[in-house]
Amino acid sequence: MTERQQLVSLCDQLLQPARFKDYCPNGLQVEGRAKVSKIISGVTASKAFIEAAIQKGGDTLLVHHGLFWRGQDGSVTGWLKQRLALLMYHDINLLAYHLPLDAHTGLGNNAQLGLRMGWETLGQFGEQNLGWLGQPAEADQAPQAFAKHLQTQLGRMPVSVVPDPDRRFKRIAWCTGGAQSWFESAIAAGADAFVTGEISEPQAHLAHETGVAFFACGHHATERYGAPALAAYVAAELGVSHEFIDIDNPA
Repeated sequence: MTERQQLVSLCDQLLQPARFKDYCPNGLQVEGRAKVSKIISGVTASKAFIEAAIQKGGDTLLVHHGLFWRGQDGSVTGWLKQRLALLMYHDINLLAYHLPLDAHTGLGNNAQLGLRMGWETLGQFGEQNLGWLGQPAEADQAPQAFAKHLQTQLGRMPVSVVPDPDRRFKRIAWCTGGAQSWFESAIAAGADAFVTGEISEPQAHLAHETGVAFFACGHHATERYGAPALAAYVAAELGVSHEFIDIDNPA
């Protein structure tokens, strides 16, 4: 068991949220009990996730997507009320880290995706260093083999736009989640292929016009790894238990 403030302080020390311009508050979003004994990690603080965490006996939730975002009108009604009511009734802490968790060079979503895929990291690019550059597990990989590897590791077929099926991937870029707007930065950084979670209409045209392949592997699917990596690390440091709950999401 540990103090809630020790957990928050350690997470903040690791992720340094004050360095980031973000769309949400990072850190402790809902205050629960002062003592922490079991952390439940997940991607999103949905009602289904909160209910599952309660069933598992979690007293502290650590997620990538929390409850509060820029543009909300401040009213606590509907879905937000339902989620908050569950947390407050059961006296559960909610910690959420968005961009700081994407960016962390060891425990973050991008770092963990690269590790899972076996990519060698060469550097970072773009605003707040959220884009990553590297090379695939095979130094000169064909698009079909690359797509198959993504499918095998992430458990879903990526939506792919591959202008030249004979082009070999030597330099890849990636940014988890909804980072399709980073495609042009990835192209400028010299990538042969870009991997992210989502695709919008313009990216298909850009892929064909530039010859750079685009792979959309799912917002949720690409961001399943940062929160449990962070939670496992801090749980071990503080001597508390941890469990990851994955609530499936096709998006």
